[in-house]
Formats: sequence, C-alpha cells, structure tokens
Amino acid sequence: MNITNAVTFWDGVYAARPAATDPRPNVRLTETVAGLPPGDVLDLGCGAGGDALWLARQGWHVTAVDVSSVAIERLTDLAASHGLDDRIVAERHDLRESFPHGAFDLICAHYLHTPLDLDRATVLRAAAHALRPGGRLLVVDHGSTAPWSWNQDPDVRYPTPQEVAADSALDPATWTVERAAAPRRIATGPDGRTAEVTDHVLIIRRTA
Repeated sequence: MNITNAVTFWDGVYAARPAATDPRPNVRLTETVAGLPPGDVLDLGCGAGGDALWLARQGWHVTAVDVSSVAIERLTDLAASHGLDDRIVAERHDLRESFPHGAFDLICAHYLHTPLDLDRATVLRAAAHALRPGGRLLVVDHGSTAPWSWNQDPDVRYPTPQEVAADSALDPATWTVERAAAPRRIATGPDGRTAEVTDHVLIIRRTA
C-alpha cells in the first residue's frame, strides 16, 4: 500500500472509535518507566495518546508520532485540554518514509503492528541510533491475539523479543539487551471485555 492508503487505513481505525478523554497508558510502559528520571521521550505509534499523556504527567518532554492524522489531531487537542501542550509535540510520520529528528533518553514502540508493509527492523535500528548514551528503547509487541484486536488471523505469528533484537542487528558493543520476556496479564479491551494476553517485551539500552 502507498502512503495515502496507510493514512486512510489508520484514520479509519481511529475514526471508528470514540475519541478518548483520558486514555490509559500501557501497563508495560508504566512498570518500566516509573523509576527512570524524566527526560526526552519519543513515542512511536502514539495512537489514542495514553502513553504520551502519562509520560508528560511524569515530567517527560514527549515527541509523539503516528501515521494517522486523526490520532495526531486528537492527541494535540487532548494535550491542550489537560494543560500538557508544553510537554507534548504530536507529529504525523509514516515511518517507512520519515523518522522524527532529535536525540532521546527513551523511545517507546508499543504494538507497532500493521497490515501494511513496514520494515520494522529498519525503524527500530533508527530508534536505537536516536538514543542518547544511557537511553533505552522499549519495544512491546503482541504475543497473542486479543478478542478485540483488528487482526484476528489465526495463522499470525508474533516474533519473540529475542528475534526482534536479532533482526535489529545492533552492535553489542554499543547496545545491550536489558530485558527480553513474554509476560502475561489480564487486559481490558475498548469494549470492556477482559482476556489474558501475552506481551513480548524488549528493552535495549545504549551503553556507548
């Protein structure tokens, strides 16, 4: 699909959902970041904006990106309504075409799955190179299919955190894998249903 179709697809996904007034952050984000000193963070695929809002409330300066204009416009409005527009900058990027400028202490990529063509390994390598020394890349992927997921393909296979790390082909002299795990949790979907899901969690730290 071309960039127009990518925008159309994701605009449709977000437009079909009511605009959230105070979206929740991802659990794997809050458990990972709670003890870190705030700095500059890049949120790749910000979606409804729960992570960006939570990070800003913790004192982080957030650059939030998404391919969907609907998601970006909603987050911009949310940041202003919550008095966080001085801490959140929302930008539209198709990560196949462009990557945000800057250096970051933390980069988050939560559930960066898409039915469109996306070379995730290239995106994650770009993210790792955008880290400052000591900075962390947090990649959280689906390890199972939730009942409310847009992708209900029974044959879908989710790469393990170890495979994602290997595909990124990062020099171990510069980047270190701090965590590669597949924890389970009870999740609540947009419609209120609950289900046990598996997350694939990868944390890579830039050491040099």
